[in-house]
Amino acid sequence: MPPHQFTAVDSQPDPRGSIDCLDRLQGEPFYAAYKARVAELLAPRRGGRYLDVGGGTGDDARRVAGMSGADVVVVDASRAMIEEAARRGIEQAHVGDAVDLPFPSQSFDGCWADRVFQHLADPGAALAELIRVTRSGGRIVVVDPDYDTQVVSTGSQELARRVLGYRADRLLRHGTIAHQMGGRFTAAGLVDVSVEGRTLVVRAHTAVDNVMGLRSWARSGREEGLFTEREVEIWEREIDEAIALGRFLYAVTFFITAGTRP
Repeated sequence: MPPHQFTAVDSQPDPRGSIDCLDRLQGEPFYAAYKARVAELLAPRRGGRYLDVGGGTGDDARRVAGMSGADVVVVDASRAMIEEAARRGIEQAHVGDAVDLPFPSQSFDGCWADRVFQHLADPGAALAELIRVTRSGGRIVVVDPDYDTQVVSTGSQELARRVLGYRADRLLRHGTIAHQMGGRFTAAGLVDVSVEGRTLVVRAHTAVDNVMGLRSWARSGREEGLFTEREVEIWEREIDEAIALGRFLYAVTFFITAGTRP
């Protein structure tokens, strides 16, 4: 499996590219709306202490702290991201692994992880860590896109399903985990578990960074021997034709899972 952009930030020649990508997404209405819902489900209170796991540049943490008066801590595996978070005013920003959080048990009144679990090598261990560091009665919220829900409007739907399946199963460690998180929460002992779906629908091909490089997915799979050169050409041509004719559409559903530590 090739390394994903957000699993290898510090090894990139210029980590600024990943930081800029996060900044672009912050400006998208769909992302702003679901992030607001994540904050609602977290229900932060003034004076409480909360943890943003995989918090990147710290913008979400600053927003939650500003709206609630809570104390928010950020942890991320990338040193470049944490340095940027500190530069942007996050006083408590730590480099750390989601499966081995550098905090004592029951340190926080709630935790959240936004588009993190899809990238983790051991999501079960990470969920256990979120529960460990959360106090009784605290809320845990995670959100990820589920790439089993993808659709794209091209002529060759059989090829499209194969390319989208490659995105789901090969380009990400756990590209289809989001719809499983409700069951994982329940099995881990969390209560008041809820699952909500929000579908990102993209008609403008330039939106959301060209849908995270959708046009390049077949070419990437070709390098792994999964597609022929002819199939790559068909995929790219049909994406371009859909754009030219004004019928481009890509969609994927995000699942927001929330629960309470009893």
